[in-house]
Amino acid sequence: MLQKKIKIKSKNGLHTRPAAQLVQEAKKYNSDITIISNGKEANAKSLFKLQTLGLTQGSNIILSINGIDEQKAMNEISIFMKKLI
Repeated sequence: MLQKKIKIKSKNGLHTRPAAQLVQEAKKYNSDITIISNGKEANAKSLFKLQTLGLTQGSNIILSINGIDEQKAMNEISIFMKKLI
């Protein structure tokens, strides 16, 4: 399992459009991909679940990836999130 801390810098936080883009990116991988914030977890492949986290500007999250393509997923999703949020 790989984990990485990420801070959301976007003034709009992780609102619907970037969350939907993150879901599309996460679905490219076989690994389980989870976003953790304030003790709550959400499957990064579910837009509904991501939105329940209420991620706003300044939120600290942990990107957690576990599975056969976890290293590739972590590299690509980390880059993707830096551009996105």
